[in-house]
Amino acid sequence: MHKNTVCKWVGAAALAVAQIGTAQAQGTFPNKPIRLIVGFVPGGGTDVSARLIAQRLSEELGQQVVVENKPGASGLIAADGVTKAEPDGYTLLLANMQSTVAAPYVLPVSFDPLKGFTAVRYIGSVPNVLVVNPTKNDVKSVSELLAKVKAAPGTFTYASSGMGSPQHLSAARFSKITDVKMEHVPYKGSGQAIADLLGGQVDMNFDTLPSVLGQVKAGKLRALAVTSNKRTDTLPDVLTLAEAGVKGMDVEQWYAVLAPANIPAPTLTRLDQAIDATLRDKTVAAKLAEQGMVLGGGPSNPKDFQAFLETEYKKYGAITTDLGMSKP
Repeated sequence: MHKNTVCKWVGAAALAVAQIGTAQAQGTFPNKPIRLIVGFVPGGGTDVSARLIAQRLSEELGQQVVVENKPGASGLIAADGVTKAEPDGYTLLLANMQSTVAAPYVLPVSFDPLKGFTAVRYIGSVPNVLVVNPTKNDVKSVSELLAKVKAAPGTFTYASSGMGSPQHLSAARFSKITDVKMEHVPYKGSGQAIADLLGGQVDMNFDTLPSVLGQVKAGKLRALAVTSNKRTDTLPDVLTLAEAGVKGMDVEQWYAVLAPANIPAPTLTRLDQAIDATLRDKTVAAKLAEQGMVLGGGPSNPKDFQAFLETEYKKYGAITTDLGMSKP
C-alpha cells in the first residue's frame, strides 16, 4: 500500500475515533448529580422555586439535581462561585433579578455579570407584595400606611433580602415617589426577613409573592398592594400600587437558570430542553402558579435570554443610579 494512502487512512481513522469519543462524551451528559445553587437562605422565593423545579428536572435529566443554599451578599457569593465553576453543566445557578442585574451595581463584585454566565433558560416572574404585620401596624390600605409613616418620619423600618434586592429597590422607589423616610434593614434572605417581620422587629416588607403567600393566607401578614402592573391571580383582591395611588412602581422579580460561561453547546441544548420540559409539566406549572409565579412572558431560548440579560442590566443600572444606590 502506498505510504501516502496509509497516512491518509490512519489520519481519517484517528479523526473518526476522536469524533466518536467527543460524541460519546457529549451524549453521556449528565452522568453524575448536578448542583443547583441558590444564593439565599431556605424559605425565600428563589429557594422555593428551585426546590419545586429540581425534583422534576432530576427525572428529565436522569440524574439527581441537588439544591445547595449559599447565602450572602444579595446572592452574589453564590453567583460568583458559579462563574468560577467548571463550565461542564454540572453547576447551575437558580438566578434572579437581584443577584444578576441589580446587586452588582450596589455591592462589590469580582465577576462580570454578563460575560461570567451562560444564559440557559428564563423561568418566569413574580410581583412583590407590600406586607405589614397587622398586630404591630393595624393598617388596611396604602394610604393608611403612608399616613402613619409620615407621622413618624425615619422611624419605620422595612426588611429586604439584601442590598439591590427587589424588596430594597421597591421600598426605595416607594419612599422616593411618596416622599417618606424609612430605614432599610437587610437580611441574607427572605426567610430571615419574614421571621423578623412576624416577630415585630421590622415594620414592613416588599417581599416576593412566594415568600409571603402562606403567611398572608394565614392572616399573619396583611397584603396592602402588589408592585406589578396588574393584579395577581393568586391574590386577586389585592390592589396594585398604581390602583392604590402610587404610580411608577413596576418592579418584578424574575427567575432563571444560569451556568458558567462557555459550557459546551450540546450541554446547553440538553439543559435548555430539560428545563423547558420541566416547566411544561402540569404539576410543576401548577405548583409554581400557586406560588404566584407567571411562567414565560420572557425570552424563550438561550440567545434571546442573553439579550434580555443585557437589557435588564442597563435598566437596573439606571434605576439604582436614580435612587442614589450605585457604588462609588
